[in-house]
Amino acid sequence: MLKVDRLCTEYTDDLGRVVKAAQDVSFEVPAGKLFTLLGPSGCGKTTTLRSIAGLERPKSGEIRVEGVVVYSSARNTFIAPNKRNFGMVFQSYAIWPHMNVFQNAAFPLQVGRTKRSRREIQEKVMRVLETVGLEALADREATGLSGGQQQRLALARALVMEPKLLLLDEPLSNLDAKLRERMRFELKRLQHELGLTTVYVTHDQCEALALSHEIAVMNQGRIVQIGTPHDIYERPRDKFVADFVGTTNFIEATVVAAENGADQYKVQSAIGELFACSVERLDQGASALLSVRPEDIALSEQRPEGINVCEGTVRARVFLGEYLDFQVSVGERLLLARAHPSVNTAVGQRTYLYLPPEKCIAINQSSH
Repeated sequence: MLKVDRLCTEYTDDLGRVVKAAQDVSFEVPAGKLFTLLGPSGCGKTTTLRSIAGLERPKSGEIRVEGVVVYSSARNTFIAPNKRNFGMVFQSYAIWPHMNVFQNAAFPLQVGRTKRSRREIQEKVMRVLETVGLEALADREATGLSGGQQQRLALARALVMEPKLLLLDEPLSNLDAKLRERMRFELKRLQHELGLTTVYVTHDQCEALALSHEIAVMNQGRIVQIGTPHDIYERPRDKFVADFVGTTNFIEATVVAAENGADQYKVQSAIGELFACSVERLDQGASALLSVRPEDIALSEQRPEGINVCEGTVRARVFLGEYLDFQVSVGERLLLARAHPSVNTAVGQRTYLYLPPEKCIAINQSSH
């Protein structure tokens, strides 16, 4: 449905320097799917979204929606933003304070190129307000809405035009933590029920994992990995992705030999001999970095049978309600492990760590 091909967008900063905001960005979003651009501030995700919307003119590349070219440097094509029929919700909801809820939602229909009757506008607006749960507040002044209600009104205003593509730029960042969590479910429900093809921009890894069908992790203007939320979290391709998406332990290692298939390896690590998996092929003697998530490390006071077991000492433990975080020293290394609150190993006590081989992801460092 949406195809972005080799997109490059640059701008000049206040000092006259050229900033390469998006470099060689390529991805596709199938119809009805939610695709997230995830990354830290300044990584190029918002610039990419604004380029798709037509609010930025890229230097090169091509953007197609439903097979129609809306931008192409090779063809010298640039369709104006107001002619692309995309809905967009910004971090700032830009709600009109002098209008009520109905008037805010109706505004795009009233100023659009297509002339509509009052009855048609009434029906479209009330239908979309009902979709976002604001039909009972149609006559309320927009300034009287809560943050979550304003967010839903901004969505309603984007949806009322029945856009080909919905573009969302950090739409939940102004909400408090609990409301943000609740609105994730609302957004996911709306996107699924309406079958909206959506591109979502966020720096919040939890949002990306919860909402997306597919995620593109960006860093320094480039896409470094594209995959399902599960792939991004469980099979990071480099240190940046592993570190940015979730919490992880990094353990230096050297590849000793391939084991039990192409993606399994024996490695000598900073905490001893381990068995690990890798997304890419590793050569014997290659330098690797193991990424192991805290929740994947199993702690026990009795030594388990089998491989990938280390002995350590508990240095700190923190109660966090649903789980306990343990800092465990293994030799010179300090590892973070996450366990059920029922685990009562005390600080200073010996413990054994089991690191499942399939959860030890070896990232090739020799080529970096």
